Amino acid sequence: MLDFNRYQWMSFDCYGTIVDWETGISDAVAGLCARHGLGKTPQEILALFADSEPEVQTSGEFLDYRRVLRDVLAVMARQLDIPLSGSEADALSNSLPRWPVFPDAVAALRTLQTRYRLAIISNVDDDLFQQTQDALGISFDAVVTSLQARSYKPDLCNFHLAQERMGVESVNWLHIGESLYHDIGPANLLGLDSVWVNRPGRGGGTRPTNAVPSLVVPGLAELAAMAVPS
Repeated sequence: MLDFNRYQWMSFDCYGTIVDWETGISDAVAGLCARHGLGKTPQEILALFADSEPEVQTSGEFLDYRRVLRDVLAVMARQLDIPLSGSEADALSNSLPRWPVFPDAVAALRTLQTRYRLAIISNVDDDLFQQTQDALGISFDAVVTSLQARSYKPDLCNFHLAQERMGVESVNWLHIGESLYHDIGPANLLGLDSVWVNRPGRGGGTRPTNAVPSLVVPGLAELAAMAVPS
């Protein structure tokens, strides 16, 4: 069991952990497929996304996340044999501000904020995250985006920048994420304690790895109950 008394900061992945990106992605792509007479399950869509996104993010020079989502959708469309029109090319990136927030997220973050400083480390553009933060109604103590770091998790640069911004020793920092690939793996490499938010029926949007979290919870409500006991 983790000793929550020693943490000063908790950092969070956003999309997948706080925001239900799997529903957002699968709904956007399923709608596009339906317009072209093609039926695909969420699992099939997310498997394509999980393979395509890391390839685009590491294919060369840094791309902002809007461009990443545009290129990922283009890769997926080629694999699905769907010809994209001009407006359809941005269907995935345009959908991001509407991706739903998990029902337990806001209350859990507010509870945790009574005891800890909270940070976001997210593979996203600044303006896209701002729309999500407005929807959450939560003011975070530090925000590090891929646009600021000029790299994408699991690159350690994102975590180094976050630690610099937070000014925290590793022993006093807990990182929380849904993705073993993007979040728990880097935390392992940096010697950070980490929490894997393993929501039932989730995880199809990221690559599997052998990363090992310090703690596994089924949702953020359970984490908040452990970290801030009533």
